[in-house]
Amino acid sequence: MKNKILFVISLLFGLMFINAGLNKFFNYMPVPEDMPEDLVRLMKAFMEISWLMPLVGAIEVIGGVLFIPPKTRALGAIVILPVMVGILLTNIFVVPSGLPIALALFLINVWVLFENREKYLPMIR
Repeated sequence: MKNKILFVISLLFGLMFINAGLNKFFNYMPVPEDMPEDLVRLMKAFMEISWLMPLVGAIEVIGGVLFIPPKTRALGAIVILPVMVGILLTNIFVVPSGLPIALALFLINVWVLFENREKYLPMIR
């Protein structure tokens, strides 16, 4: 039962990051009108560095694709972790209203990392 729950959660997590990454390339989701001023400034700063958003988008798509199948989930969790930390920190310091969702996503990532901890041991030995 735990494996089925983990698969469904991983599928949703992966699809969400694939969608977010593709949006960075194709801009198909509208930007909310009521974004906080600090977040607007942060996004403008990210856009100043022309290669940053495509890089984050590519990492989100690759990490999301790897996160879905159980065989590559451990790699996907590591690939997506830096982006997830950035999302969490942004929601802590800039947009606290999104913190519950960011924290839930971070905990899903940590759960997958914990479930696959034996796969990471050779890297630290």
